[in-house]
Amino acid sequence: MQEQPIIQPDQAVVLALEEETRFAPNGIVSRTLLRLPQARGVLFGFAAGQELTEHTSTQHALILILSGRCEFVLAGKTHALQAGHLVYMPPGLPHAVRATEAFSMLLLLFPPTSSTREILQPLRSAQETGSGQSAPGQGHC
Repeated sequence: MQEQPIIQPDQAVVLALEEETRFAPNGIVSRTLLRLPQARGVLFGFAAGQELTEHTSTQHALILILSGRCEFVLAGKTHALQAGHLVYMPPGLPHAVRATEAFSMLLLLFPPTSSTREILQPLRSAQETGSGQSAPGQGHC
């Protein structure tokens, strides 16, 4: 059973995210704020020391750190983040997060368009076969 979102899409609402964030001792609490076909918003509260191990998402992700401090690992590179920092991750990017102290974040997810899927498919195929080659137009920064 899916959690009922806090925001109903047919009603305007103003939320104080600090008041809506939940924390659990030695845990991670997530609350779905909004669920639409085009987007999803999730509020997270991490206890100090908690982590999400490396994983990927099929969607575009925009993350705003609301409070506290954490470490985000994006494609193998560690970033120390604090309140006010913003992270964007394209679909398929390996990432992990660890709470260096209790922290909260807002995660916004957006499904890729078909053109984005077409662009990323050669990269995913290369990763699966282990060739390590970048997709056309996907050079290194």
